[in-house]
Amino acid sequence: MENHKHHKNMDHSKMDHGGGNAPMGKPGHDHHQMMINDFKKRFWVTLALAIPILLLSPMIQKFFGYELSVPGNQYVLFVLSTIVYFYGGWPFIKGFLSEMKKRIPGMMTLIFMAITVAYFYSSATVFGLPGVDFFWELATLITIMLLGHWIEMKSILGASEALQLLVSMMPSEAHKVEGDKIIDIKLENLLKGDTILIKPGEKVPADGIIVDGNSYINESMLTGESKPVGKEKGDKVIGGSVNGNGSLRVQVVNTGKDSYLNKVIKMVEDAQKSKSKMQNLSDRAAKWLTYIALAVGFITLAVWLILGYPFVFALERMVTVMVIACPHALGLAIPLVVAISTAVSAQNGLLIRNRTAFEESRKISALLFDKTGTLTKGDFGVTRIESVDKRYDENEILRLASALEQGSEHPIAVGIVNKAKAENITILTPKNFNAITGKGVEGEVDGAKIKIVSPGYLRDEGINIPEDAYSDAAETVVFVLIGNQLIGYIALADEIRPESDEAIKTFKQNNIKVFMATGDNEKTAKAVSKKLGLDGYYAEVLPHQKVEIVEELQNKGEFVAMTGDGVNDAPALAKANVGIAVGSGTDVAAETADIILVNSNPKDIANLILFGKATYNKMIQNLAWATAYNIIAIPLAAGVLYSSGFVLGPAIGAVFMSLSTVIVAINAQLLKRKIGSN
Repeated sequence: MENHKHHKNMDHSKMDHGGGNAPMGKPGHDHHQMMINDFKKRFWVTLALAIPILLLSPMIQKFFGYELSVPGNQYVLFVLSTIVYFYGGWPFIKGFLSEMKKRIPGMMTLIFMAITVAYFYSSATVFGLPGVDFFWELATLITIMLLGHWIEMKSILGASEALQLLVSMMPSEAHKVEGDKIIDIKLENLLKGDTILIKPGEKVPADGIIVDGNSYINESMLTGESKPVGKEKGDKVIGGSVNGNGSLRVQVVNTGKDSYLNKVIKMVEDAQKSKSKMQNLSDRAAKWLTYIALAVGFITLAVWLILGYPFVFALERMVTVMVIACPHALGLAIPLVVAISTAVSAQNGLLIRNRTAFEESRKISALLFDKTGTLTKGDFGVTRIESVDKRYDENEILRLASALEQGSEHPIAVGIVNKAKAENITILTPKNFNAITGKGVEGEVDGAKIKIVSPGYLRDEGINIPEDAYSDAAETVVFVLIGNQLIGYIALADEIRPESDEAIKTFKQNNIKVFMATGDNEKTAKAVSKKLGLDGYYAEVLPHQKVEIVEELQNKGEFVAMTGDGVNDAPALAKANVGIAVGSGTDVAAETADIILVNSNPKDIANLILFGKATYNKMIQNLAWATAYNIIAIPLAAGVLYSSGFVLGPAIGAVFMSLSTVIVAINAQLLKRKIGSN
């Protein structure tokens, strides 16, 4: 199913932090590391050159009251500063050219203008222009800018490293079983259908199904599920998870780009590249700040000249304004939070497909749960089998029901088949099998027309439901018919998840109403709802009615999150403000959901909402900090307090500018702690 809600939010432009940022896969990671090393090298070289420039600068000597001169002092300063400008300033010159090509002046344009004006003005004083050079400010400015960029790049890399962890989880080789032999082959040579051996303690090399052996598998890095999961013959294993102490033979189902892990990586990358409302806001703010800084810079120059101050003073004020106004912190404020939040979420079993929905999860006021498998375990056990027709005893009812249910993966069907197996009943193959949409199944067993149906079907057909069919327990009841004659019913119970209680307490603390929609009967729904303390429930709901429930809640002014399994709940997931699909651990193809929960744990939804709030708060904090810094610093740099003797110099301005970038980067990194503490 094509999901327009999702796709319209996707803008696959790359995040740009001045100098560009490659996507966060392996090649991007290497490219990023190279850029970090480049900034690091340029920083140390520039720092080494800045020290003699400072020592030899007349202004510094005057300030500290010492004298130090070498032959051709000003020419030595000029040569050293030229190296600093062209070698240390190269990333900024390159960034400026790239911005000009795109016709979008940004941070690089501001830095370029500041260092270029400083360099050429100071060089002119060496060769005869009256005035004082400020090579020392040029050197400190470039050094500090390089340091700020280096720290910023490292922070961005920190976000992509969480993804790198996912990428690096695949082993490089697999043990392929060929007859009696076991051959080690490269992972890329592994094909669908191959049988592989996974030894105790090894990483699982590909998605597959166990054909022999049993073990416990640690899937925490992939699904966020901390407890090792017991696996036996017929169970699925995920590539990248870690085998426990059993030896397994696995038939490969997905390799390479079709594997679960690759789908997760692709999703996280897409989410990191997609722009949310917040990101667009910060981009606009950064662009306007650039224009404002340029305008204020030239106005500053003009005003000081009109007031009759020397050109060198007016120029220094203009340079300082342009240096300070670089909205670096602003450009970094959102992309860093985006990158970190998506990567951290993926490690905790939350796959974000739609950034805007994730940021808006903080507004959720009502949660609609599909009961089976989310609030409850989804494992149905048969509690009672009752006969209504004397000709058919309990075993016969179970025999007929299991024949019809054996092909279905529905939890109720699985529960009935498991009970038949436990009673050693021979399960027959039905003829003319057919599903009755939303109501049950029918088919022929031993020449008789059998139906297994919900109470809704009986009501529609005008068949009376036995009075004792429902107890007060949270049971689900299905009815067995021959022709249109009721012969008996089977009651099954689905255990409530231990985590549900805790999750619902968290929702209540955050003023979120919790509702449940289930295909179950009224009594069962009421029993589960009462036990969990829900705000309301909807019983005997068919898949298409879930959309109506979502609409009904929205019409009451609620911001609705719907949780469902992504298949029959697709329309409701698309209709909800935030659609949360519950994955089965390996199924990440839920097209209509905004967020996919790898586990069916309701606590993960609580984490999602709290983490969405934390992420949004970090964005607001970063935007506020970055903007406030500029609002205060630009007037000071322009010299509004000059009359009271305070002027902000370019070098100090650069220190503060870099500091604001570092604060924003550190603040974003603090998000990593947030999800763990929920």
